[in-house]
Amino acid sequence: MDLAFLHPLYEHQGPWASVYVDLSRHTEDTAHERELTAAAVARELAEQGADDATCRAVREAVDGLRHATDPHGRALFACAGQVVLDPPLARPPYGGTTADWAPLPHVAPLLDLVGEDPVCVVAYIDRKGADFELRSALGSSNAGGVTGRQWPVHRTSSVDWSERHFQLRVENTWEHNAAEIADALAVCQEETGADLLILVGDDRERRSVHERLPSRLQERIAEASRGAGSRLLDDEVERLRDDHVRSRAREDLDRFLAARSRDDEGRAGAAEGVPALVEAAREHRIDELLVIPDAPDTHREVWIGEDADQLAVRRTELKTLGEQNSWSARADDALLRSAVMTGAPAISVTPALPSEAAEKAPVGGLGALLRWK
Repeated sequence: MDLAFLHPLYEHQGPWASVYVDLSRHTEDTAHERELTAAAVARELAEQGADDATCRAVREAVDGLRHATDPHGRALFACAGQVVLDPPLARPPYGGTTADWAPLPHVAPLLDLVGEDPVCVVAYIDRKGADFELRSALGSSNAGGVTGRQWPVHRTSSVDWSERHFQLRVENTWEHNAAEIADALAVCQEETGADLLILVGDDRERRSVHERLPSRLQERIAEASRGAGSRLLDDEVERLRDDHVRSRAREDLDRFLAARSRDDEGRAGAAEGVPALVEAAREHRIDELLVIPDAPDTHREVWIGEDADQLAVRRTELKTLGEQNSWSARADDALLRSAVMTGAPAISVTPALPSEAAEKAPVGGLGALLRWK
């Protein structure tokens, strides 16, 4: 998950209100229920010590969602009387609506609620061209398409020698259109940043396009067995998206496991456990952060300063480093702040768990692939 969209959160000093609003329920009383939720969230934040201006800003923001059509939910991050970021969620928040008041924004849940949502392009292919549809957990939209040569595209049943030239032209039309579809689909992927390309169509049509897509995209391609008219196609698309998430998570875990071993200089390519990760974050050596949400170490207390690389396991360590101001924070949120500010991506490894957790998962639920100077 690219964390760059979280940058605005770290351009402001806290403390922060972090609210995850469940919008998945829709009834006749939805608007009234959300109005009550807005009041309850503001009250809970006030009880945790939030200032009046921030409580009021959050209440107004949640109340403004009374008629929202978000299918799952919304995260709200506010400080100093202002809602700074409000990303939509790809799935409902676990446990319903929650509200926290803390020195850092509680962004760790976003790894599961936003990050593991592969955007995909579904290409509906036939012999004359293709239509592209962009899909995510938030819905679908038209992503364009391509129209190839329209004639000739059908074989004849004749075996007469004079028809062979016509049959060859049909073959040439198919091949030409497949190449045009592949080119247009590659451009569409680049423009949308899609994680996955799903090809829908007859076996030959799918195969022809698949073979012509660039090598850089081959690992992102899946072929649907259902046709465009099948009522089961949507279910298959969702299954292929889930399979892609699990595959990527397994690959990340495999890389982490391999990086645990030390090189000839005695340096490991991975770290796990809060003390080792805090040290790596201070030295800007985290290349990729791995998080199992709500695992034991994610809740551990660490100490932070004003800058992202000012963090320590004990408060006295920060004073030794020359930091006069310090606050207590969750380990996952402190490490995520460091990852955001150093440009390191973060990954939730939850989709590959629990079956593969025992030997591959980071100890305590937090780990990192490291970079060395």
